[in-house]
Amino acid sequence: MIAVIDYNMGNVRSVANAFESLGCEVEITNQRAVLEKADHIILPGVGAFGEGMNHLKELGLIGVLRDEVLKKKKPFLGICLGMQLLADEGFEFGHPGLGWISGSAKKLEPGDLALPHVGWNNFKVTQNCRILDRIGGGADFYYVHSYYFAASRKENVNAVCEYGQDFPAVISQENIYGVQFHPEKSQKAGKILLENFVKLTAQLSSRA
Repeated sequence: MIAVIDYNMGNVRSVANAFESLGCEVEITNQRAVLEKADHIILPGVGAFGEGMNHLKELGLIGVLRDEVLKKKKPFLGICLGMQLLADEGFEFGHPGLGWISGSAKKLEPGDLALPHVGWNNFKVTQNCRILDRIGGGADFYYVHSYYFAASRKENVNAVCEYGQDFPAVISQENIYGVQFHPEKSQKAGKILLENFVKLTAQLSSRA
């Protein structure tokens, strides 16, 4: 079962629909008991870093997420804001993040290009990971964001996108993955990425 976390930071239904189209059992939730029985966990989201962290705290989700993801090693995917919240801090107003992957959420500086970065863009794979299987650097994904995850360690960056500046499009660390784009809105390439994540989850769960 896939748990899609609903913490009032964007439409989670489209993410759930994308996994359901792959034949997965999905629950949209903010309940500890559901996260505890989930096989893997998705944190989507759009909006402000500080607001996102505050909602996770108010719902009492940070402790259970730490237990399920960091201790039990359940596969985790952060999407857009959900990726940025993996950082140590957000520079928007100096808010602490989850701190699961070393880095910070910073505002894009794309020069003459418009913010937010909205639309289709490809990326360059810097080091492959299992959710990128069968996806080449020429594949297009759909982005909507003004901030990005500035990783402290290059070994956590799997793909880089260019929009006036280079920024991480895909990051990972052990069972934790983050994507700056919206795979649920990215048609064929997004479907392949989610299929890869589902397969990875089954493999990790079978070894637990």
